Amino acid sequence: MKKIFLLLITVLFTTCQHHNNNTFITQFEKSGGTETSQYADVINYFKELSSTYPELSVFEMGETDAGYPLHLVVFDADGKTQLNTLKNSTKNSVLINNGIHPGESDGIDASMLLLRDIVQNDSLKKRYQNTLIAVIPIYNIGGSLNRNSHTRANQNGPIEYGFRGNTRNFDLNRDFIKQDTKNSAAFAKIFHTLDPDIFIDNHVSNGADYQYAISHLFTQHNKLGASLGEFIETQMRPAIERSMATKNMPITPYVNVWGGTPKEGWSQFYDSPRYSTGYTTLFNTFGMMVETHMLKPYKIRVEQTYGLLLSMLDYTQDHSEEIKAIRRNAIDEILKKKTYPIAFEIDSQKEPSIIQFRGYEGSIIDSKVTIGKRLVYDTSKPYLAPVNYYNEYRAAKETTIPKAYILRQGWHRVIERLENNQISYTQFEKDTTLVVETMHIDDYKTRSSAYEGHYLHYNTSIKIDSIAVHFSKGDLFIPVNQKGARYLMETLEPEATDSFFNWNFFDTVLQQKEGYSSYVFEDVAEQILKENTLIKDAFEAKKATDKDFAKNPRAQLNFIYKRSLHYEKAHLLLPIYKTYE
Repeated sequence: MKKIFLLLITVLFTTCQHHNNNTFITQFEKSGGTETSQYADVINYFKELSSTYPELSVFEMGETDAGYPLHLVVFDADGKTQLNTLKNSTKNSVLINNGIHPGESDGIDASMLLLRDIVQNDSLKKRYQNTLIAVIPIYNIGGSLNRNSHTRANQNGPIEYGFRGNTRNFDLNRDFIKQDTKNSAAFAKIFHTLDPDIFIDNHVSNGADYQYAISHLFTQHNKLGASLGEFIETQMRPAIERSMATKNMPITPYVNVWGGTPKEGWSQFYDSPRYSTGYTTLFNTFGMMVETHMLKPYKIRVEQTYGLLLSMLDYTQDHSEEIKAIRRNAIDEILKKKTYPIAFEIDSQKEPSIIQFRGYEGSIIDSKVTIGKRLVYDTSKPYLAPVNYYNEYRAAKETTIPKAYILRQGWHRVIERLENNQISYTQFEKDTTLVVETMHIDDYKTRSSAYEGHYLHYNTSIKIDSIAVHFSKGDLFIPVNQKGARYLMETLEPEATDSFFNWNFFDTVLQQKEGYSSYVFEDVAEQILKENTLIKDAFEAKKATDKDFAKNPRAQLNFIYKRSLHYEKAHLLLPIYKTYE
């Protein structure tokens, strides 16, 4: 702890050439590390800081569900910057997101300290001369305004904090791909304006107990793939861990343990595109989620978040050219492989990694509250021991990468999200017939309870046909060879984990609109069996091999109906088509 204190004192209170560092003291500091600032105070703090120091700019970037604009604070050592210059900047860029869960406020305070200390310290300004540091002060504004001191039942400070759900009770860290909220649309605007090399999302964990005050959750490297995945796993992650060790701030991969203890080992968290780092890496941005430990004192959590932010800034500054080169070549690497993985599973054929883990002994004892058992950790019994870390994934399902997707023009909610994410497309100038691949939903499962405003589908499978299809003037032709290639495949391939189909954007195709009256169709069915030997043979075979079918008259009639010309072609047909030419 002495080393941590001295490190922070050195950074926080280094005198600068022109300004007095006794200004811009945060509520976190005034309270001795027990309080976090309220929303209005945070925004005013950055506005006043930017009016004093020319290296900082503050922007309003779209609306939020709470009725407040989303703010972006940008550090540029060269002085005030403009939005239209951010994306084309040659500097390396880091985007830091705070308060997506406002009760997890560590990053809010750490970022206030960070930007203040940089602009007040000439050596730090020089150090990050080639870095754009962008900060979203508080992402979930509605949750931040819903302030309390009780909903984070297991958390050790701060005294008061915001609520997890936003104004509409969405968990914003489940909304990035589906973009149901104004917050996520505003985030997309920020993200694509900046096009950051690195994205950092600050959180607080609520799982097992252990010695670490902080953990990291880098984007799963197999999912990230190719040079991106190799670099984050073999270069960036180890370097950040070493850097934190030199600060006497040991860090571990996010402890993904529920119901057991870390000593039993755990698997790496899989950040699908509904999550912040899963979404941002669809555009080849390196992602890291920070998870401080809920049981550690708030002051220590903020200090270590601060330390980790500095470590990542230092690393990106020193490896800027390499990071940009890898990102530049990422799409070519992906498209050269011809297939794209859309579902993953733990690779059981590979040996787990071994982590020298700093934990506490855990045991199961009788509960004093209920009639059951409970888990308890003994902090008087720390240990350092090897544990299994299952961080190798393999593709469970892949899809052939098309040249382009074609989307029917009437699907406005989908088109809106494509445009929010700067997906390029053209529209047919006249009616056109093309041979394309069609996708019918073959099978799927659906959650029985609501999840983030949806009844999410999963275990989706499709039937594919290649036929000539008539497209209308105005239908969308969407080439895959663009920066958003991964985004397109993750959303438009229905079998992908967080596809638009699985998030219910196409549920109307699941309902059959036309039907039949049995007493009328009986005569038609009889005639079909007389005239179509293929249907008759299939019908008889089904009756012979399926006992339930053989006893079900309605199922038998429906079997014939669905193979007749009367069955609607649009039932279960997705309005998404693929071309490979």
